[in-house]
Amino acid sequence: MIPEKSREIFQTALKKGGEVLLDHLGRTTQATIKESISSVVTEADLASEQAILKVFDEAPEAFNVITEESGYINNNSEYTWVVDPLDGTSNFAAGLPWFGVIIALFYKETPVLGGMYLPVDQQLYLAEAGGSATRNGEPLHVTPSTDLSEHLVAYSFDFSEDRAKTSSELEIMASLSREVRNIRSTNSLIDFCYVADGRLGAALNQTTKIWDIAVPWLLIRNAGGTVSDIKGREIKFDLSAQAVNLNYTIIASGAQLHKPLLKILHYESA
Repeated sequence: MIPEKSREIFQTALKKGGEVLLDHLGRTTQATIKESISSVVTEADLASEQAILKVFDEAPEAFNVITEESGYINNNSEYTWVVDPLDGTSNFAAGLPWFGVIIALFYKETPVLGGMYLPVDQQLYLAEAGGSATRNGEPLHVTPSTDLSEHLVAYSFDFSEDRAKTSSELEIMASLSREVRNIRSTNSLIDFCYVADGRLGAALNQTTKIWDIAVPWLLIRNAGGTVSDIKGREIKFDLSAQAVNLNYTIIASGAQLHKPLLKILHYESA
């Protein structure tokens, strides 16, 4: 299912993007607003993306590409690279080390290969359909716990012009705070990495795009966790030209914590 050399190309692209980010870290602070004050881009995003696209351009096969900055590139392939060249841009621009590169390879509508690279710590999280989840080659497992009160849970919160949405999210965080040990968030790929390796019990986000969550969807499931949208439904990915505009919600957690979380959100009966 995964074309020859794609694994090598994919890991090279992740690390090339990460190298570019480290080169810009501490030098790139100017952030340009995109959709809202919570959605920004820096020159590092663009430089990382160009380095990744160069790796793909030199590959023996031309797959479709969806990237956060360039959008949809159609090469009439059944395979599609989905790329976030700098996840955690606001953190990066502020000089915080909570950022990285995310790349997924889809076959039709399904992620078959995924990686998240944290260049500051040189941590490489990898997953393959039908396989395991690893960090620098070591197997990962979500927490086996059944008790939310034992865990930190990440809830990412962004600006929204929809005041009802903001109020609803604040109510969710208030409900979570009464049931979990505490709420933490880097609002980046790191939250999902820490769910996959058991350091966080769960990560929730109601404002994501396909490049944010395709790899967490694969990685955390491979690590024994459960992933759904905020209402507990299976996430269905869209790789059409309109995919860059679609919003996704996500809950990724230890398998035994998922239903308790949905119950808090009033999407699971007692």
